[in-house]
Amino acid sequence: MKTAPRTHPNVPGVDQSDRLVPRNLRQSGPTPVQMLISTRVRKSPFWHLSVEAGCWRATVYNRMYHPRGYVKPEDGGAMAEYDALVNRVTLWNVAVERQIRVRGPEAEAFVNRVITRDATEIAPMRGKYAILCNEKGGIVNDPVLLRLAEDEFWFSLSDSDVLLWLQGVNVGLGLDVDIAELDVAPLQIQGPLSEEFMAELFGDAIHDLPYYGLMEAELAGCPVVVSQTGFSGEKGYEVFVRDASLNAELVWYEIRSLGARFGLRVIAPAHHRRIAAGILSWGQDMDIETSPLQLNLAYQVPRKKQSDYIGRAALEAQRAAIDEGRSPFRLKLVGLAMGGKPITDYAPDFWLISTPDGARVGYITSPWWSPELGHNIALGYVPWEMSGPETAFRVELPEAYAERTGQPVDAEVVEVPFRPSKTPSARERAHAAGRDWAS
Repeated sequence: MKTAPRTHPNVPGVDQSDRLVPRNLRQSGPTPVQMLISTRVRKSPFWHLSVEAGCWRATVYNRMYHPRGYVKPEDGGAMAEYDALVNRVTLWNVAVERQIRVRGPEAEAFVNRVITRDATEIAPMRGKYAILCNEKGGIVNDPVLLRLAEDEFWFSLSDSDVLLWLQGVNVGLGLDVDIAELDVAPLQIQGPLSEEFMAELFGDAIHDLPYYGLMEAELAGCPVVVSQTGFSGEKGYEVFVRDASLNAELVWYEIRSLGARFGLRVIAPAHHRRIAAGILSWGQDMDIETSPLQLNLAYQVPRKKQSDYIGRAALEAQRAAIDEGRSPFRLKLVGLAMGGKPITDYAPDFWLISTPDGARVGYITSPWWSPELGHNIALGYVPWEMSGPETAFRVELPEAYAERTGQPVDAEVVEVPFRPSKTPSARERAHAAGRDWAS
């Protein structure tokens, strides 16, 4: 007896044939379960302080519990946190950004080998957004890279285990460096009042701190490193607490106490705001099987870097294909303006993108409601040949957000960022100036 052919359960209409591990596009919806808190996952030194501040939900990031909500839905939820970010000043527990130090006589040579951009151009007490790729050009991590001294760099990580990768790379290179995780835990202070508030904490030197600049300081008698960086698109800073297992409480309470007159609010990392700024999230918008050339991050792959780096041959081959008008990728990440009821919380699935005639061809990675634009916005993958501005699509939203039950909503490819940032990224500044940020 013949059996019916099996239908692949992972949405076969979306071409992911250039991936070894395709994205899981099953639409499973919300899964209301209680998170188990155990000793297998680390609690940061700020974890109990976040709980004290009202944290009611969390995820796991870099094998550490990560607060992802303080304001309850009945009190305004994530959009109330958004209001505090864009109008006042906010405090984020981002200790999950583990700090991996590379230090030693050959630190610069080692770092230059593992990042795509040129480490020799990063001066001491400055930082840069950086990308680490594997030999195929896939993104291993996209940290903020801080240079504390000629012989010392910190990788402030996104969500992948780079410590072991860096140590493994140096088994082959054998360079004279020490690679280890530090007892340093960062906090972010973000929002339009952040500079005024930071000056209250650290004095007028804050006003002279440039974008991606660093300074050593003390707060509540504790040593910290301050940078003008952040994950929001708003003006903002990070405070890296040294010896955090001992000093977390002192620094946290000092910030909260002095922040009261600025209307400081403790919130979760602002994915609703970073989407509007075009800031990407590792594991969500990119991973080890996506290339920076798929993600409008070509400026991270300089054409003229003098020294070799991991992934260079693959990335240069990909760029050559693009320069010749050929796509080396099935899909490309784009910005989408789309309809639907306001999306005011995290999406539990990669929602599907289809053509106007109903063919499923892509998926949404990061959607949210933009109060300023008055409609939903999203980052998502679509076929490379269909990635031009104003290309029309439809998005299959869950019923809670659909305009009509069972009907996809209209969407259109638009420029990213969706709206200007208070502190624009290198890509945003180059785009605004009309420069080729791929050079």
